[in-house]
Amino acid sequence: MQASRPSHISIMTRLTACMLLLASLALQGCVAAAVGVGTAAVAASSTEKGLSTSVSDSVIFTKLHDKFIQTDASLGTVVDVTVNDGAVLMTGKVKTPEEKVLATKLAWEIKGVREVVNEIQVTDTSTLKDVAKDLAASAQLRGKLITDGSISSLNYSIDVVNGIVYLSGVAASTAEMNAVVAHAQDLRFAQQVVNYISLASDTRD
Repeated sequence: MQASRPSHISIMTRLTACMLLLASLALQGCVAAAVGVGTAAVAASSTEKGLSTSVSDSVIFTKLHDKFIQTDASLGTVVDVTVNDGAVLMTGKVKTPEEKVLATKLAWEIKGVREVVNEIQVTDTSTLKDVAKDLAASAQLRGKLITDGSISSLNYSIDVVNGIVYLSGVAASTAEMNAVVAHAQDLRFAQQVVNYISLASDTRD
């Protein structure tokens, strides 16, 4: 009896199936490798930025809260603080403008703080003589700092209360600090300038 031979079509079908299977396996391996590398890269990136930043922000938050309690216990209960990559945002309500200024000053005293945004509202405005002049002076000084190329304006906070200009922040040098103070003293409505600015080379808490 003559043995039957597999047809040409059957052989080609099997070869094609094998090739497709091998290609599929190879593709899956490449995709898995690519996904693995991508996931690792994302995880590494998140770890590199997330951990160091979050830890630093947590330290700033804790130190500022402690300062509030030690200096003026009421600040610790009425002021909400958010820290994001060294930028401090403060919200809430205080009774007097002086308390708002104090909160800004305390925030800038903490090492690692690079910006302070004080959105605290003052509930008792009876002591304010001319709010319009204070706001105008603050806006004018901010404009001067922004247009002065030798000054990093984001590094400073400005509060004007009854003609008294309160400056807080961190100066890169004594020359920069003196320039900021000089701009404040040149303001038309400035009766006094109180300088709380620290130098970048100092040892903040």
